[in-house]
Amino acid sequence: MQTVQEMSADEKQQLIQGPGDEWTYEMRRQCQEILPGLYLGPLQVSKSLETLQSYGVTHILCIRDAQEAFSVRPRFPDHFQYMTLDVRDNEDQNLIKLFPQAKEFIDQARLAGGRALVHCNGGISLSPSFVVMYVMQEVGLSWEDALHMVQNRRYCISPNGGFLTQLKEYESIYKAHIAVQGFPQQQQRAVSRRKREEDDDADELREQELQERKRAYTENANGDDSDDNAMQT
Repeated sequence: MQTVQEMSADEKQQLIQGPGDEWTYEMRRQCQEILPGLYLGPLQVSKSLETLQSYGVTHILCIRDAQEAFSVRPRFPDHFQYMTLDVRDNEDQNLIKLFPQAKEFIDQARLAGGRALVHCNGGISLSPSFVVMYVMQEVGLSWEDALHMVQNRRYCISPNGGFLTQLKEYESIYKAHIAVQGFPQQQQRAVSRRKREEDDDADELREQELQERKRAYTENANGDDSDDNAMQT
């Protein structure tokens, strides 16, 4: 998928705004496609084998509070690949620490041509926060644009205040990571550029020295001819 750096301003705006489907209350019980191969929804969707198969789901990321383990759990392990994360839905819960394994799981599904469903109990706070972080990094959006992009597809999401703060923090983290990844290439290009400049300078110096030697040889040769002519006279 294109990153925002590869998009025009209109394409970026269209991506964030989404399809613009009319939202109804019943849709909060369904899942919505956020990116190709990435769905977000509530527990109800994960309980229906027929529904999951109709969406072509292959991987399910089940995010739950430990107290919900009796209901929010893998239900069809013979049909789908699961990952379960126990996450407290309170403002002190560290999402950033848990996100890398969630991202890896979603990436595995999408890279294999599959489809991942990310869900929690209500699909309101926990699972949307992880999906916003994924969209932010995958597409290269600010935390606000990523939040709006997910919200424009699943209108009922509402991450708690602590999660919103972490979304802001994660924007700086993922951008710094990208900058660090790009630094060796930038450094290598700078070294190569300096080497070319040094080689050019060395070539120019050698050419100057060669011209000086030619000039000196010519002057010496002309001087010898003058002396011979003087002797003949």
